[in-house]
Amino acid sequence: MGTLRSGYIIVGAYADKVRRVMFAQLRDHVREGIIKGSEVAFKVAQLNKVLYKVFVDELRLGKGDLVRISVDYELKDGVIEWLFDTLKIEVFKRMPDDEVKTVLERVKEGIKAVAEAAVVFNVERLGETEDGDLVYVMKLGDREVGAFIITPVDNELVFVKKGAALEPTPMVVEKFKIECRGVSIEDAIKENIDKFSSNAKYVSLNDAAKIIELVKKRVGIEYKVERLEEFEE
Repeated sequence: MGTLRSGYIIVGAYADKVRRVMFAQLRDHVREGIIKGSEVAFKVAQLNKVLYKVFVDELRLGKGDLVRISVDYELKDGVIEWLFDTLKIEVFKRMPDDEVKTVLERVKEGIKAVAEAAVVFNVERLGETEDGDLVYVMKLGDREVGAFIITPVDNELVFVKKGAALEPTPMVVEKFKIECRGVSIEDAIKENIDKFSSNAKYVSLNDAAKIIELVKKRVGIEYKVERLEEFEE
């Protein structure tokens, strides 16, 4: 059994820190073929979805708020199993410990579903490129978290070329099709939004940020994702 410990970290940087810690802890196992790197990335993404729900949806923390995370895990037959009952979160701001504990206990009741569920993004059209591709932004509630670009093939098919999201866990998507089946492009995307999670490659925050910046540049928007410095022990 192992334990992931984040050390002190600001909320805006926890996803990248969790990813780096897990890959560091399992570096030898990946090198020896005991576990695949893709399995580590996938399970880190599941944990980050849980942490996003706690930090953003429940506790309403800001990106600069300081937290510390620990959770045990087991590695069996090349698969990571999070022991969510051991998940502990400390929040270093003016918030009663009892409030944090209450929220965490409430989330734990349905934690498996939160970790495994596809992320349901909202999408809004941002613009059209000179060659006819369409650019959309991805949102979680009112928070803009990503962007992607598509090529309409005809009235029945669109091709998602490339995109990325920063939250709830950094990810990149590319090269998959969505069938319109008689509805508008926007409706077809919304009806198939789960495909963005199922086709995702989980990456570092910087890798996802670079894709978002490139996608937005296609419609003339110079956009830079804020790089937040970590605060570590």
